[in-house]
Amino acid sequence: MDLTYNGRPFRAQDFTDDFERTVLREVADELHRRFSSIRHPETGEFPTVVIHGDRLDDLRVSIEGSTELLAIVNERLAPEDREGIDLKEVEPHVPPKAFLSYSFDDRSIAERVARTLTANGIDVWWAEWEMKAGDSLRQKIDDGLSGCTHFLVLLTHEALKKPWVNQEMDAGLVRRISGQARFIALRNGLSASELPPLLSGMLSPVIDDANFDASIRDLVNDIYGLSRKPLLGRGPLATELPSTGYSKVATSIAKAMIEQSGTALFGDPQKSVEELSLAIGVSGEDIEDALHEIRDMVTVTQGQVLAKSCLFAAFDKHFMPWSPEDDALRIAAGLVNDPSATSDPSAVAERYGWDRRRMNAALSYLLDRKLIADYQTLANDWLCVRVVRTDETRRFLRSRS
Repeated sequence: MDLTYNGRPFRAQDFTDDFERTVLREVADELHRRFSSIRHPETGEFPTVVIHGDRLDDLRVSIEGSTELLAIVNERLAPEDREGIDLKEVEPHVPPKAFLSYSFDDRSIAERVARTLTANGIDVWWAEWEMKAGDSLRQKIDDGLSGCTHFLVLLTHEALKKPWVNQEMDAGLVRRISGQARFIALRNGLSASELPPLLSGMLSPVIDDANFDASIRDLVNDIYGLSRKPLLGRGPLATELPSTGYSKVATSIAKAMIEQSGTALFGDPQKSVEELSLAIGVSGEDIEDALHEIRDMVTVTQGQVLAKSCLFAAFDKHFMPWSPEDDALRIAAGLVNDPSATSDPSAVAERYGWDRRRMNAALSYLLDRKLIADYQTLANDWLCVRVVRTDETRRFLRSRS
């Protein structure tokens, strides 16, 4: 009798490999469930968990969170569990806080601005969702102004006539002069020549229905301090490298991969051990040792080194003008704050003004930590075909904000 397995002639090795992969996946899922459910009893923070390793005998766990949360995690670990578990302290993400001043005659466009900024991870003070019955209007406005990092005023012909808007602008300018907040005047139906003299020397973006998406995207990038300057061309591999927590050779390998990837997908790029040795100027043995060090982020087969997506999620912040972790938080904020947000990765990238390379690195950060639904595919330009929130997305956003 001929035995078959998965539609092919039975081979014991195929069966063994599949069995080991299934066991590995089950063990990894159980470890993830076990540690990701630990919660700080006072702050409500959950850790994010990454499982490393392609073999049961090389399975390792990375747990990320605040100092206080990691202390609780450590207390709950049995002595035999501590081996192979890496506790990584992560500073809480403090979102930009924007105070939005506007005339009630312009409520419609002001609300659209406020909601879009909030969906992009910016904590917006907007009167209509800050005020509750019995609140002091003056006190609430004082609270909003005192904590803002950015003062936004939506200027229209009507707004310039409103005493209240002008009083808020005075307060915003005081915060700007004292270095406590950036002052950004947004124009709607108003030419630059019609601005008050004190504002005429400032760059004042136009916000209107015709170009709303592009204008708000630029505003979000300005609030986050993202430069519009083109990237510098690649120079020789530097001898002075940033501190990454990895050896200089491993960091140099990551830098070489990062600067030559156009997609941040698996296998882009791939280099031989010999090419890396020549480019970095170290021996083949040094390259082999460094590859073992970053073995979770590369695949080495027949002398070829293929980058995994998680390499870009881990190292981009050191060599690119963005941080996949910060980008992941922005994606999470958009998914949580706007339930109707598109799940198409190309549309999400366009929304933030990112190219495919940057978007895939952020998606890798989210997928590695099981913070979005796993819809990965190999036959696609994007790391996943859909960007879909889960309960873990919400917990991640609350824990890091």
